[in-house]
Amino acid sequence: MEAAGKEEISVEDEAVDKNIFKDCSKIAFYRRQKQLSRRATYQASLDSATIGKDSTKFQIISETTKVSLLAEVYGIEGNIFRLKINEETPLKPRYEVLDVLTSKPSTVRLISCSGDADSLVLTDGKGDLKCNITANPFKIDLVSQEEVVMSINSLGQLYFEHLQIPLKQRAAKENKEDTSVDASQEDQEDLGLWEEKFGKFVDVKVNGPASVGLDFSLHGFEHLYGIPQHAESHQLKNTSDGDAYRLYNLDVYGYKIHDKMGIYGSVPYLLAHKLSRTVGIFWLNASETLVEINTEPAVKYTLTQMGPVAAKQKVRCRTDVHWMSESGIIDVFLLTGPTPSDVFKQYSYLTGTQAMPPLFSLGYHQCRWNYEDEQDIKEVDAGFDEHDIPYDVMWLDIEHTEGKRYFTWDKKRFPNPKRMQELLRSKNRKLVVISDPHIKIDPNYSVYVKAKEQGFFVRNHEGGDFEGVCWPGLSSYLDFTNPKVREWYSGLFTFSAYQGSTDILYIWNDMNEPSVFRGPELTMQKNAIHHGNWEHRELHNIYGFYQQMATAEGLIQRSKGKERPFVLTRSFFAGSQKYGAVWTGDNTAEWSYLKISIPMLLTLSITGISFCGADVGGFIGNPEAELLVRWYQAGAYQPFFRGHATMNTKRREPWLFGEEYTRLIREAIRQRYTLLPYWYSLFYRAHVAAQPVMRPLWIEFPEELDAFGVEDEYMLGSALLVHPVTEPKASTVDVFLPGSNEVWYDCKTFARWEGARTVKIPVALDTIPSFQRGGSIVPIKTTVGKSTGYMTDSPYGLRVALSTKDSAMGEFYLDDGHSFRYLHQKQFLHRKFSFLSDVLINSCADERGHYPSKCVVEQIFVLGLKKQPSSVTTRSSDGKDEPVAFTYCAQMSTLRLEKLSLNISADWEVHVR
Repeated sequence: MEAAGKEEISVEDEAVDKNIFKDCSKIAFYRRQKQLSRRATYQASLDSATIGKDSTKFQIISETTKVSLLAEVYGIEGNIFRLKINEETPLKPRYEVLDVLTSKPSTVRLISCSGDADSLVLTDGKGDLKCNITANPFKIDLVSQEEVVMSINSLGQLYFEHLQIPLKQRAAKENKEDTSVDASQEDQEDLGLWEEKFGKFVDVKVNGPASVGLDFSLHGFEHLYGIPQHAESHQLKNTSDGDAYRLYNLDVYGYKIHDKMGIYGSVPYLLAHKLSRTVGIFWLNASETLVEINTEPAVKYTLTQMGPVAAKQKVRCRTDVHWMSESGIIDVFLLTGPTPSDVFKQYSYLTGTQAMPPLFSLGYHQCRWNYEDEQDIKEVDAGFDEHDIPYDVMWLDIEHTEGKRYFTWDKKRFPNPKRMQELLRSKNRKLVVISDPHIKIDPNYSVYVKAKEQGFFVRNHEGGDFEGVCWPGLSSYLDFTNPKVREWYSGLFTFSAYQGSTDILYIWNDMNEPSVFRGPELTMQKNAIHHGNWEHRELHNIYGFYQQMATAEGLIQRSKGKERPFVLTRSFFAGSQKYGAVWTGDNTAEWSYLKISIPMLLTLSITGISFCGADVGGFIGNPEAELLVRWYQAGAYQPFFRGHATMNTKRREPWLFGEEYTRLIREAIRQRYTLLPYWYSLFYRAHVAAQPVMRPLWIEFPEELDAFGVEDEYMLGSALLVHPVTEPKASTVDVFLPGSNEVWYDCKTFARWEGARTVKIPVALDTIPSFQRGGSIVPIKTTVGKSTGYMTDSPYGLRVALSTKDSAMGEFYLDDGHSFRYLHQKQFLHRKFSFLSDVLINSCADERGHYPSKCVVEQIFVLGLKKQPSSVTTRSSDGKDEPVAFTYCAQMSTLRLEKLSLNISADWEVHVR
């Protein structure tokens, strides 16, 4: 053990042969479900169903084993159904996921509108939704307006392995009836019933196999999205045998793109969309999960035998989704929409909305593994000022610590961390440092000693502390599933405990899949033991979620509950949006990784995680200057904006590639800062109404079939369409502008385009193809400072883009940018802008909020104004009119008003005559 601790750990421990990761053929529960589910048929006992206040319960009995399961159907507020299936009398309790749901969902009593031994029809009595349960074979249909939207178990793939008495105990009990799968010794080994071999690792299953599975058929749907995280297209693809989407959090350095293997995070939630409806399926299970998808295309006519007469019947397309999990129970939420916006609200009602980020975190972040020392930080910080490039946050990776002991500082490199932070504070900047879940085994390291004394580490199956190798060498892993461990860990962020930290220091959780070098698939053995005696297999995918939860809580407690935290995590689960930001992990400096980052971020965004980004420039390797520029341009228009690079790469601060490239990167970052008022307003919408910040086109244009598969461009909110350039030496890009009744304005040239067409846009290296949607008003900052903190009082501008009906709407949100006063004391400003009948009006959007601001709107730009005005006047709330100088360009149909002084927080009007 000692020797292992002294071995040199390097980046090579992460950069490994992909063969150390399993494909589906190596996953025993997948093989079992594929081979054995066809043998099992289930029948529901509906004559003994009980309809209670909260749920309807009935038994489901396997025709082969005669063992019964207990099914519960719940109606939940807001058009959500929940189905739970568990063993009726399990040998011991089966794991159920805690802490993801924000609270116990409010149930709606379901009433039976018809029923007998063969079927039962449930409705909430309000809407048009019905839940039709068929007894033999067991099936559930969700019906809306007499049309089946979704069927459950229509393919008969319900699969439920019952916990069994351990083999050793069983041998002692003679004639004990075995309700498990009937399998020979050879079969048992192949099916991995009691133990599963992979490479040199053997996974022993004390209570035998415990996997669950169920199929869902989505009628009329062929466009599915979600189940991150995969380096794959936004629209989910059909899976062939052995090629399921895998949800299993793993540390995959330089992951392969266009691959369905699991990487750093898992959200077991997908959405299906068609012209008339959007629905969602949220499979609440934290064990290893596989998802198969198969779309049956529409058949124009099929012959069906109806009595003696053959009749022709139109068959709609259908997509079948097969969920399989290694353990736990079946606990699934059916989100019935009907609109994309409704589905987002339904999911956020269950798992929470995106945390409101502090404003600085929407600025640019500068990171690498590693900035060498305090002098290096000072020089990089000065470099941004010298080259007039704004940035907000400096980051420190693992080398800032004393021998990878988190919550410490390397005394040679960072002898005075507080002085370094004061330098950053003097420019309104922040510091982020890393804190991983592995703790170096060292009797002189106080964090290790205190955690060991209190039994706060994950244990091995023999009862001792689990030990694995990571950056510090031999390490133990904090058991964040234990509320006491989370509470203790949160306390480590207090200023007294974390020596050298100040209130401008924030946190980055990395390696929290958890990553265990030289472990099976570079992670923890599945039979490691957590709080409550649960095996790691039950909760693997939620481990990182719990670390981020504890970290965010620690930063909130540090400020006595006053300040918003900022925590970036690599590993995540459903609900991680409540605690901070996520990024796409260890990408590579290649054009293909820039391109795949767009669908990856779109998928995160629609599954609740709006605060997401990809490492600008690519983490691994050295980007050529053109790729770096294009990546900055893309990153500036994506929610989390951070440059990052691994060890042994060439330095790539924005000014190191020559003056021309410095100018281009500066321009991209400055455009980000110009748009911060719009970004912040979008995050407020995500926080209060669950609307994604970065949106695939199908969300904004749900009736436009051509938009359903688009993933090389996206909307920011409802106003801006962005099409990053992701090909080298591009001279043009084909931009799809959706909406037959829409008009679009090029943000750079102000050229006006009709919607529902693809246009060829010429691009130079300084072009970021972006378009403002007619009918929108976008708030901007007219001047850019060194960081967001320098821009608090700087003036605003409004970009008004007129629709085909010569009108426009927009909103603006403002608060202090850092505290919870917007929530507890209603200290915020929420304004609504409207342009109608040649009058621009600024009015209050939420009377509950009060936040006085000295800031003024000094510039208004109107796009698409067809005739030259004779006069422009402003009217204040006291009715006083003031004439305004204006510039009108007839060729571009643009009106520019400058040198205004209209208070952003006051009611006023601008009249264009």
